Amino acid sequence: MKDRTTARVLRNRLLTQETATLNALACFSNTAIRRHPEALSDTEYRPAFSIDADRILNSMAYTRYSDKTQVFSLINNDHLTHRILHVQMVSRVARTIGRALGLNTDLIEAASLGHDIGHPPFGHDGERFLSRLTRANGAGPFHHNLQSIQFLDRIEKKGKGWNLTLQTMDAIIGHNGEAHTTRLYPTPLKSFDAFDSEIRKQGKAPQADTVPMTLEGCVVRMADTISYIGRDLEDAIRLGLVDRSQVPKRCDALLGSTQGTIVFNLVTDLIRSSLDQPYVGFSTDVAQALKTLKTFNYRQIYKNPVIKKHLTGIEDIFTCLFDTYLKDLEKDNRRSVIFTQFLDGMDDVYTSTHIPAEIVRDFISGMTDSYFIRQAPDHLRPETIDHV
Repeated sequence: MKDRTTARVLRNRLLTQETATLNALACFSNTAIRRHPEALSDTEYRPAFSIDADRILNSMAYTRYSDKTQVFSLINNDHLTHRILHVQMVSRVARTIGRALGLNTDLIEAASLGHDIGHPPFGHDGERFLSRLTRANGAGPFHHNLQSIQFLDRIEKKGKGWNLTLQTMDAIIGHNGEAHTTRLYPTPLKSFDAFDSEIRKQGKAPQADTVPMTLEGCVVRMADTISYIGRDLEDAIRLGLVDRSQVPKRCDALLGSTQGTIVFNLVTDLIRSSLDQPYVGFSTDVAQALKTLKTFNYRQIYKNPVIKKHLTGIEDIFTCLFDTYLKDLEKDNRRSVIFTQFLDGMDDVYTSTHIPAEIVRDFISGMTDSYFIRQAPDHLRPETIDHV
């Protein structure tokens, strides 16, 4: 009895604290909506979005972040950023912004931790390779943000999913760090029917985009950009692809040319520009400097042929594995790893509602870089390099 009473008192206290301290435009935990309503246990004291964060953190897909590419892959350098570090940085940056703006940091943390779970092996290159295959086989274009929802809502727990809140999942599909936005207003989304409609709409469009329904989701989207823009620059400098002196002068003057100063200046400007506003955004000058730095990074880093030349064989592996698993499903080859390591024990609802190409997509996109390479035939396995 004492444990039950303590949990109820603590939960009410936490909700009361939200009411007393959060911005009136924040997303309060008592507004959380789950697709399948859950009765609170007698010992549960955590607010809804805190539960979401814990569920994501304990998911199998979250564990696999540790061996997934951010930008640079197949390079023997322990100080290059992997997906797990990027996600942790997004969470930290977004919570700093959210706390200053009086927003719900539990929701921000949950969305930050889950936002990239759908990324396939080998980062955006892998996303591009996989999208070509899914479209050619009737599964539509591949979007890593939609795939994050696919894992968390339909694949985890052997197809039962984690039953996350609408607000958390909306913030995940609404993140888009590649898009340039000076000011972001939330777009209210009130139901799972509307959310599912948005999922279907995005799933058909190669360049689909969704604006989050909450200010917290808007913060996560902005924090995604803030977290990668300077870090990718530091990694490129470490590899000798870029020299710090090449950073555009206006960017250096307004943002700085190191990861620490870039993050600090972007976060500070975002907070100052967004205080007591119904949007999240940068000042005009800083937004323009950020856009210039993005253009610089794309030209000097992301599109640099030097870092692409050793990835030529990776697309061949994607094609080989996709075709192999598709045939294994069609022939009901139960010895295949897609059966033994993915479909074994999977809920019937999942298998009955997904075509073979979608099942192959889900299996491959969940792989870590090293697992992906281990599945490849010997003649296709790439060698790691010591420098670019």
